[in-house]
Parts: sequence; C-alpha cells; structure tokens
Amino acid sequence: MRALKAVLLSLIIAFAAVPSLAVQPDEMLDDPALEERARELSKGIRCVVCQNESIDESNADLARELRLVVRERLVDGDSDSEVLDYLVERYGQFVLMKPRTDGWNLILWLSGPALFLIALGVGVTYVRGRASAVAPTEAALSEDEKKRLEELLKD
Repeated sequence: MRALKAVLLSLIIAFAAVPSLAVQPDEMLDDPALEERARELSKGIRCVVCQNESIDESNADLARELRLVVRERLVDGDSDSEVLDYLVERYGQFVLMKPRTDGWNLILWLSGPALFLIALGVGVTYVRGRASAVAPTEAALSEDEKKRLEELLKD
C-alpha cells in the first residue's frame, strides 16, 4: 500500500511539473522581475502549432522561438503591450489566448448577445401574439344542415 501511495505521489508531482518544463533553463532571464513578466506574457500567447496551449506550456520549436522573442523584446525595454502588438502584427489576433475586443473583433464579441436578444424578442412577440389571438369561430350551420343534424342524432 505504501508503494502505491509513493508511486501515485510521484506521478502527481511529475504531471504537475510538466507545464513548467516547457521553459528551458537557457531561456530564462537573469533578472527575476523580467522573467516574471515574460512568464505572465507567455501564458497569454497561444502556440500557433499546438493552438490550445500557451507558449509557456508548449514544447514546440515555434513556441520556444516565441518565448525567446518575448524575452528579447523585454530586455530591449519594450512594454508588455508593445510585445503583444509586435506578435499580433506578425501572427495576427490568433496568437492571443484572449482576443482583443476592439475593431472587427468587437462585432464578433457583440454578435452573440445581440442575436440572443433578437431571438428573445421574437419569442416573446410570438407567445404574446398567440395568447391574445382570437380563436377562429366556426361558421353557423345553415337551416338545412341543422335539420340534417337533428335527423342523424335522432337515429
């Protein structure tokens, strides 16, 4: 039982450490403040190869190159937004894990709620229209039809 616990504990530790293994020691900056900024920026930048991982988590060659570019730009004195602007200019909005909400992206961000409100309005209008609609009345029977009906009911 102790051996099983030890194996499980070592597996948990190994899997918990996997994302941090993507950044190699030779990539890290000497200045801890710059390295922290680089790590925070890297968490918000998508690996173009892996697509669902940040460059901080990805082991792809392109992710390594992007991590190095981020660190180079920070060492050169760029602000966080300048680094992100540089990458967006080069790779497009897709490189950001959370796309910006300006320009054409604003249309995409607002179209979902707008379509929901339109559908809600159409639904409410339909339900209110059905509730207030007058039930169709049947045309009154003619005298001949009334007589025929009475004859059928007598039998």
